[in-house]
Amino acid sequence: MNIPNRTCIMRLSRYRNAIIRLKALNFVRVFSDNLADAASVTAAQVRKDFSVFGIAGHRRGGYQVDDLLSQLNKILGKDQIQEIVLVGVGNIGKALLHYPGFEKSGIRIAAGFDVDPTKYSTHESIPILPPEKMHDYILAKNIKIGIIAVPDYAAQQVLELMKSAGIKGVLNFAPICLRESADCVINNINLVTELENIIYFVKAGESAQG
Repeated sequence: MNIPNRTCIMRLSRYRNAIIRLKALNFVRVFSDNLADAASVTAAQVRKDFSVFGIAGHRRGGYQVDDLLSQLNKILGKDQIQEIVLVGVGNIGKALLHYPGFEKSGIRIAAGFDVDPTKYSTHESIPILPPEKMHDYILAKNIKIGIIAVPDYAAQQVLELMKSAGIKGVLNFAPICLRESADCVINNINLVTELENIIYFVKAGESAQG
């Protein structure tokens, strides 16, 4: 099997979301054209993405909804609860702790970690613990995914602590680009940069029209 790139995996998530919507509308079967429209790609791209994972449909019958959803859930890790840890319980961290979309997607923040003792709580549904407990907690729970939401100067140190405990994938909200390595996948999300991109293209579009 060819190793898919991140763009392919993102499209699989879009296909899955589209299938869930179509299932709610009582669709029993779907075709690549249906999913292509939902993901803004071509039907050929849908079939190509599915072929990477050995998902085959029928030219006349399309894809059986329940079976396709089951296969995508397995590929995307949706067939079981995925526990993750969060480091940094500031404004972004707090918002992530209370984001209801995680639970709906089979993701659960098992614990948060912060250097501020006033934020510690061990009896809440999501405990907030000191950083020195992070290593043992991750090992004990066999957690592989983490979120970093700390200031830029602390991000690299946090990443190294996570990796030493066995974390294999990180979503980074710190305003610094962390480099991934062979043993850890990193997605960097800089909200300011994303907004700057949007601002630029909006202004560029207005200038072109003017």
